[in-house]
Amino acid sequence: MLRLPLSLLSPAGKRGRLSILIFHRVLPRPDPLSPDEPDAAEFEAQMRWVRSWFNVLPLGTAIDRLYAGTIPPRALAITFDDGYADNEELAAPILARLGMTATFFISTGYLGGGIMWNDRVIEAVRACEGDTLDVSAAGLGRHPVGSAGQRRAAIAALLKAIKHFEQPQRDAATDAIVAAAGGRPSPALMMQPEQVRRLRTLGMDIGAHTVSHPILTRLDAQQARDEMASGKRALEQLLGEPVELFAYPNGVPGQDYAAEHVAMAQACGFRAAVSTAWGAASAQSDRFQLPRFTPWDRARWLYGARLLGNLRRPDRSVVPA
Repeated sequence: MLRLPLSLLSPAGKRGRLSILIFHRVLPRPDPLSPDEPDAAEFEAQMRWVRSWFNVLPLGTAIDRLYAGTIPPRALAITFDDGYADNEELAAPILARLGMTATFFISTGYLGGGIMWNDRVIEAVRACEGDTLDVSAAGLGRHPVGSAGQRRAAIAALLKAIKHFEQPQRDAATDAIVAAAGGRPSPALMMQPEQVRRLRTLGMDIGAHTVSHPILTRLDAQQARDEMASGKRALEQLLGEPVELFAYPNGVPGQDYAAEHVAMAQACGFRAAVSTAWGAASAQSDRFQLPRFTPWDRARWLYGARLLGNLRRPDRSVVPA
């Protein structure tokens, strides 16, 4: 039923469209503090739906065919951001079993079992044993955490409050939250280098996502260039092959990256880059600002309808050159 309207909105050839899905994690079981992240069973069900509706292509191949005018109908590519260990442990084996592929964008500074600042906040709130998390000394208020719902609200409020701080200030705020929650060590969540190599042996592709996942607009030009080029170079040394695709950290056009960073991506030798603006790409899209989207519905037809609606959205969310 869904294939016909999808084919009308995403035809083959020169008028083709490319849907690019974005994920971050696949969890072993549902997590009340991360309800938007699919667990393994849910992710497999979603990928079976996607496989039944779309022609799933490797991202690099899909981009080349989009601009060559040879893309198939209902074209779709799958991406993951950041480099979580569960990408290799859970997501990639599911995709390989289903005959599907994805591109994994890796922030190299966290390889070796690191943890990103936002996850430090989440895990600190999870570990907090009291009914209130008091971070007022750091200017971040007091937050009830007596229930799962209150913990989710506290996480959302804290992440929003410090997300766009300058990195030293954000790190200090994160340290204050961890200390106020009891100071327990944060768990290692990110991949080991050998897991990145194993993704390639499973037929997956690797893209760059900077070294430390900064908001590029918060850096000076040299710092931003170093983040982009160093992340690319580290992955190429790890894999022994070119890394040609890039994902802007956070990826909101005009907020998290600007026109100068689009130019940097090209100068670094990438051949395409993706944002987090919603929409589906066409041959008129900026090759270095390709939109991505993830439906959030749990039911099959609502999930499909959300993807269909995304194809109706014009690709306009780009920063001007």
